[in-house]
Amino acid sequence: MKEMADFTYKNRIADSILQRKMQGKGAVLIEGPKWCGKTTTAQQIAQSSLMLGKKVVLEKSRELIEFNPDLLLAGDTPRLLDEWQTIPALWDEVRSAVDERRQFGQFVLTGSSVLPEAMETIHSGTGRIGHLNMRPMSLYESGESNGTVSLEDLFAGKELGVCPNELTLQDICYLICRGGWPQATLLKGDVALDQAFDYVNSVVTNDINRVDKVRRSPERAKMILRSYARNQGHQIPYTTICEDIKSNDSQTINDDTVADYVGALRKLFVIEDMPAWNPNLRSKTAIRTSHNRYFVDPSIAAGALQVSPKDLEQDPKACGMFFESLVVRDLRVFADALLGEVYHYRDNRGLECDAVLHRRNGQYALIEIKLGGMTKIKEGAATLNALKQDLNPDKMPLPAFCMIVTAVGDYAYQRKEDGIYVVPIGCLKH
Repeated sequence: MKEMADFTYKNRIADSILQRKMQGKGAVLIEGPKWCGKTTTAQQIAQSSLMLGKKVVLEKSRELIEFNPDLLLAGDTPRLLDEWQTIPALWDEVRSAVDERRQFGQFVLTGSSVLPEAMETIHSGTGRIGHLNMRPMSLYESGESNGTVSLEDLFAGKELGVCPNELTLQDICYLICRGGWPQATLLKGDVALDQAFDYVNSVVTNDINRVDKVRRSPERAKMILRSYARNQGHQIPYTTICEDIKSNDSQTINDDTVADYVGALRKLFVIEDMPAWNPNLRSKTAIRTSHNRYFVDPSIAAGALQVSPKDLEQDPKACGMFFESLVVRDLRVFADALLGEVYHYRDNRGLECDAVLHRRNGQYALIEIKLGGMTKIKEGAATLNALKQDLNPDKMPLPAFCMIVTAVGDYAYQRKEDGIYVVPIGCLKH
């Protein structure tokens, strides 16, 4: 029998964020999709733990919460309460303990679904409990990106050095389908690719029913995931998803049903749409404010559509769509470290910008995402320059930099004609 791969903890960007948040809060809640590494990351800092994901521990803890909740919170700190949402009453107990102890860094809570309804808790935890949103690994965290181009350095105005790229299009297609699931990064070939298929199957057969105890159809859940995958990166209403499902699966479905399923998938952190950026422009252009549709990891779309790396290699259009989703995932992970958020831009003239990384300090970067090749790079540069020209410098600062993230390319460089950085994803880090 083949032994399991040796486990070696790969450092996460969330490690330093968790350390920082623990210094200013009595407790920190780590949320995110299952399998993204929340518990393992929390265990790196925890000195004791209550693992509610284990059936025996959960059953015993449900008894104790009724007459001796303090016993569940007793232990060396920081104390990890894993899958805390299985006993919603723990939230108020943690909040009360934080108030009584008056010390930072007492608890780390992890969960794969959103907070229970307000009626299930007495207090929101505001001021006592901090939040950290984890996602699957970026290519830098999993070791595929060499990290020679730092977003933080670009924001600081540092010059770009010699930054070679080793990843090929074949590599990128594989990494899209494999995803950033920590376990998958320790495996190879088809075994690693299986993880995304298993994830999708688990979501539609189990998790979507357990998240809020509402019975839903696995087949409808699959259809909605497939439609989301076909439309990822676009601003589409639920009516479009309905029509897409009807044309592809010949099933009757309405907007309310789609909204219900999407809401459940959002609670599970499977779906993470991208909000629109609203800058100050010189023109009176109307800005589209709808969210772009995305999953938290591109492998979910690949798993939903049963797409293989070879399929992506042979279909440049589909590959470009999936690659954009990969880059968005990595930018979101990096943005957390940079105290920023990732947005998209689109106006009624058809001018679009794939991603805007906007930091808390007011700095921002305009980013286009292209597979590569001089024609596509020129298209991306034209978009960035057009948007930059339309910004109103009297009402907002100009971007700290503009960048085109590519799938392929021998090295990262800065264009002489306009200063735009062209950076393969295989070179990028926070």
